[in-house]
Amino acid sequence: MIRLVLFDIDGTLIHTDGAGIKAFAMAFEMQFNISNGVDGMKFSGRTDTGLAREMFCKHRIDPSRENLRFFFELYAFWLAHLLNECKGDIFPGVWRFIHELQTLPEPPAVGLLTGNIRLGAEIKLRRYHLWEFFETGAFGDDHEDRNEIAAIARERGARLLDREVRGEEILVIGDTPLDIACGRAIGAKILAVATGGSTLAELESHRPTWAVTDLQKVRAREICDF
Repeated sequence: MIRLVLFDIDGTLIHTDGAGIKAFAMAFEMQFNISNGVDGMKFSGRTDTGLAREMFCKHRIDPSRENLRFFFELYAFWLAHLLNECKGDIFPGVWRFIHELQTLPEPPAVGLLTGNIRLGAEIKLRRYHLWEFFETGAFGDDHEDRNEIAAIARERGARLLDREVRGEEILVIGDTPLDIACGRAIGAKILAVATGGSTLAELESHRPTWAVTDLQKVRAREICDF
């Protein structure tokens, strides 16, 4: 039985019409007067902190604690602004799947496993009225490595439930091969959804427990009782 469900955000729960990438670029330009700072960077499945460090190093800027702190303050400002203008939305099946989790006879704890910094995750999910559904989670400002973030999410979920949580009692839901890898790192079952940048065939080649085109194609009871 699944005791803990951990969702990725971008490409899994919501799409934001590139608001996060645009906010990264705007914050970097405002801070260092460098335009197009994100050109050539791959954001899918990455952590915000790892991306920021890569961008700083690419442009030979010291990724000091102070520089990163100020950058993420600007990023949060621009993210909130751009989300109000973007054409993003919640992916099909998300509302129903969350509702089904909540109404199971023994509902699991529901949390986040994301490369977004915590404030960025909150800004994005509040924009789509999803933030309040998540009881726990781990974020990009907890660690730069997604696998380490997964371990932190598992530990926090166990504290919330006040019991040990085995890998097979955890479900990780994500849209990239990196999400599959971090779920596997904690021994979790993995539901891959092809709503982000990866095709269904690509996701299936990484052998998640399940792979579907979107959350409309699967029922929470079938997964959690597996």
